[in-house]
Amino acid sequence: MPRILTFDSGIGGLGVVAQLRTLLPGMPVDYLADTAVFPYGEQPDAPLRARIVHLLGRAIDRLRPSVVVIGCNTASTLALDSLRAAYDVPFVGCVPPIKWAADHTRTGTIGLLATRATVRRPYLKDLRARFAPDCTLLAYGARGLADMAEAAFRGVPPDHKQLRAELDGLFGQPRGGEIDVVGIGCTHYTFLLNAMREIGPPDVTWLDPAPAVAKQTARIVAELNGPDGPGSPDQPERVFFTALPDDPATLQPGLHRLGYTQNAPCLFEPDRTSSPTSVTTGAVE
Repeated sequence: MPRILTFDSGIGGLGVVAQLRTLLPGMPVDYLADTAVFPYGEQPDAPLRARIVHLLGRAIDRLRPSVVVIGCNTASTLALDSLRAAYDVPFVGCVPPIKWAADHTRTGTIGLLATRATVRRPYLKDLRARFAPDCTLLAYGARGLADMAEAAFRGVPPDHKQLRAELDGLFGQPRGGEIDVVGIGCTHYTFLLNAMREIGPPDVTWLDPAPAVAKQTARIVAELNGPDGPGSPDQPERVFFTALPDDPATLQPGLHRLGYTQNAPCLFEPDRTSSPTSVTTGAVE
């Protein structure tokens, strides 16, 4: 049976895992969170790319996945091409849903909530030029949303005042009142969608790419699942962290809901060369 590895800097990619559970019931899905340098969004590009490529190489060697899902916009926009060049395994990335937003807007003004790294990267400008040339794109690099999402997954509702301040960074820009479609450019924000719909302006469509990423993964798995398709190790699926998360017990209820039954966090310890000294521990996806 094929096996999936989903990767993110924290819990964001678990929104993709939830969709995979619906589309591919019974399919083993391992999860790797690079919590040692969470969040990714303000790390310098070159050492972060090197870290991601090396870390996933170690994970591929150890876990033998049939397909790897990069459930992180920052990692996808930075390292997806390098990963595909380095390893002979299919990769599915998660990128800002600019084309989707352009297809759905009525006003011609679309919004994007993402990390500051995703907002500043040329990849976003290229997406806009290719898929939304006739639209006004307003993007906001939200520093606090990833942390709020991590807490929300642990059952802590977001502070409405803080969340409203982050949303104001998008809708408070010139022409922000014209935004009628907002794309989610960080998978962490999946866990804040209901609150953002409640607090944000009415009549705004919010686009979460997690279902589309899961569907693309399912298509690749179907192609691999023939009689000559690759197999995977017959072992329990696991959730791995590169550093012990804060209050790991608070993660357990959410992990159990997603089908992960392990009772203690599993440390994934790549060799030392996978952690460049210029990547800042504790800094940000």
